[in-house]
Amino acid sequence: MYDTYADPEEHIIADYYVESTYPLMKIGRMIAAEESTGSWVISERETKELIEKYGAKVVETNEEKSTVKIAYPIINLNPDDGVALLLSTAAGNIFGMSAIKNIKLLDLKFPENYVKEFKGPNFGIDGIRKLVGTEKSGRPHVGTIIKPDVGLEPEEFAETCYEAATGGCDFIKDDELLGSPVYCTREERVAAVMEKLDIVKEETGRNVLYACNITTRVDKILDAADIVMDNGGNCVMLNFVTTGFSALRVLSENTKLPVHCHRDMHAAFTRNPRHGIEMMVVSELVRLCGGDQLHTGTAAGKMSASEYGVLNYNKFLTQEWFHFKTVFPVASGGVHPGVVENNIKILGNDIVLQAGGGIHGHPRGTRAGAVAMKQAVDAAMKGIKIEEYAKSHEELRLWVEKMK
Repeated sequence: MYDTYADPEEHIIADYYVESTYPLMKIGRMIAAEESTGSWVISERETKELIEKYGAKVVETNEEKSTVKIAYPIINLNPDDGVALLLSTAAGNIFGMSAIKNIKLLDLKFPENYVKEFKGPNFGIDGIRKLVGTEKSGRPHVGTIIKPDVGLEPEEFAETCYEAATGGCDFIKDDELLGSPVYCTREERVAAVMEKLDIVKEETGRNVLYACNITTRVDKILDAADIVMDNGGNCVMLNFVTTGFSALRVLSENTKLPVHCHRDMHAAFTRNPRHGIEMMVVSELVRLCGGDQLHTGTAAGKMSASEYGVLNYNKFLTQEWFHFKTVFPVASGGVHPGVVENNIKILGNDIVLQAGGGIHGHPRGTRAGAVAMKQAVDAAMKGIKIEEYAKSHEELRLWVEKMK
């Protein structure tokens, strides 16, 4: 059912799932009013002309799916105000409306007139592949999170990075819990790690990315990025949900390094299928704001996720969208050699297969764990089952036996 027409070139269209005792069209109009010109009563200057020009409109309802689409005029949103005001509009007071039992923001459709002011990712998949040297092979990247998450001093941390990189990792990152504690400051950690990765480059010819976590006070994020640069770092990581999309945008527009986006805390609003914000919306906003890599979930792993959902997020991130570069999806959480084949089969080759315990928990340690992960990727790329491949590859065999 359609209420009215809204020019898609002049409006952002938000798609919601809604549960309410009110009819869907009525609750849709209540949402539209709440998030644009209206209040609980008609105000003195709220004229029909003003509502027509600046008010949000219900443009479609679907009773079967219990969804409603609302168009928000972009004239109300200065792109310089960014995602902060966009979310205040499309995902603001509605979550507290007493007339609504559950509501979930499912998707956003943007007009060119709005997104043209955003720069998006600086590197994207092609740029990151070029840095690592996999642009010709097009294979999935092997990544790891250094374990234990916290507690290691710079020298121990760097040595673990060396072992992981020597074993075949293309990408290494801090855990989201590791900031700049006194026993392992960013400056000391980056310097120590990059010294080891330079040795790996000399020994193997391979360039390995290390994403240092620069999550901190918003006014200090760019200083933290400079510390990484000044100490030879080649990638930064931001916990973008806890720091905010605006922080991600500022970082992306002011750094020369790839930005790895960790989504910790996202499940507080994405996991419930009936209430909150869909991960697709998060994916769209990360791409707008300039993330080069984004955790999207796995087709097989330990984190709660819908295979269908992860596939959709990854498709969006890796396909053409306005003028923006692509985003490298990251599969993380319970990843190990045994789930590599399924993840590649379902999610494709444009994926970072990121294993923490799946590498560092190998019977022979980190280096062997990285070798086993790379062997699992090689097996999948050749169409060989890992049980068969493991017969002639020792590190993979040991992992397969461990998991029996």
